[in-house]
Amino acid sequence: MKTYGMLLFIFVMTGLISCSTSSETRQTPPETADATAPLPAAAPRLEEVFADSVYQFTGVAVSPEGRLFTNYPYWLDTHAYSVVEIIEGKAVPYPDTAWNNFRTGEDGQHQFVCVQAVVADDQGSLWIVDAAGIGLGAVYQQSNKVVKVDLASNQVERIYRFPDSVAGKDSYLNDIRVDHEHGFAYLTSSSNGGIVVLDLNTGASRFVLHDSPSVVSDPAYHIRFEGKAFTKADGSPVQINSDGIALTPDRDWLYYKPLTDDKLYRIRTHLLRDFSLPQATLVDSVQDLGHFTTTDGMAFDRQGNLYVGDLEQSSLVKITPDLGMQTLVRDTTRLVWPDSYSISTDGYLYVSTTQIQRMPWFNGNVNRTRYPYQIFRIKL
Repeated sequence: MKTYGMLLFIFVMTGLISCSTSSETRQTPPETADATAPLPAAAPRLEEVFADSVYQFTGVAVSPEGRLFTNYPYWLDTHAYSVVEIIEGKAVPYPDTAWNNFRTGEDGQHQFVCVQAVVADDQGSLWIVDAAGIGLGAVYQQSNKVVKVDLASNQVERIYRFPDSVAGKDSYLNDIRVDHEHGFAYLTSSSNGGIVVLDLNTGASRFVLHDSPSVVSDPAYHIRFEGKAFTKADGSPVQINSDGIALTPDRDWLYYKPLTDDKLYRIRTHLLRDFSLPQATLVDSVQDLGHFTTTDGMAFDRQGNLYVGDLEQSSLVKITPDLGMQTLVRDTTRLVWPDSYSISTDGYLYVSTTQIQRMPWFNGNVNRTRYPYQIFRIKL
């Protein structure tokens, strides 16, 4: 099917809810970073680790053993596999070809339909978020899911599915973070804005913070790329809701943000894990940390530093535990839409670059991509 001219429902926003006040002491937001400030004298070097001259990927995941994975969402007509392992520079379908052989008309319950993210944990599993929204449309035949793969056996260990009240047909699940210590996972929903809380033991789930302004992109912020506004085919601004997500090393806080503004938020995870708490209590518990960057993904290291991108400045940025901000790398040629992040055990930050702003959807059906799509790493 042709998807280039589709009106992307996840970028449509009907309004912004008035801001709430946190019930906890709010952090003092730092000054917005100066994009023209000089980089550190010892700025890390970008190293390319994978490139694809045909297919657009989004996620990146590195296992503790150094295995590298990426995923290809079914957005455009040019699509083959959904999840692959990179072996000697080649993309190998993962965990097998059967999971990657979905065709429209099939039910998609035990195949990947439109995979948005891959995350490798420290317990030997790969977590795969299948939003199942072909072309960013509605969920295909209730086939959205989270798939857990055992990396030792390369076998699917469990499939998590969601009721319509949590992730219905208009939901686009985006990214996931897993907390084995407490047995929960957290996902962002980019379409309608909100956080999905998943009990890994029972499979029960809950959709929270939908009524919070923290999950909705601020319409007053106008994101720009390469000298022009980021707009849809009809000229209206693109606004993408809750997207990036990260867990602090102690698992006490969940950080998250909408994509198309520069605000950053957090909430204590023990509140999210308590399914008996009313939604209003959760909304009131959100902390607004202030203005930072327009990032897609994000990741914490073991020291509590948060790594994000700056989409508008083609940069990788480090946010320290005291909320200081430092640009690590700026590269307008190669860091074109830094998308997803993974930190390896040997101290490298991996980042995928997806050139989303150059897609036909945002350029009058003209594909302005400059191939290839690339995955880089830098030494932290």
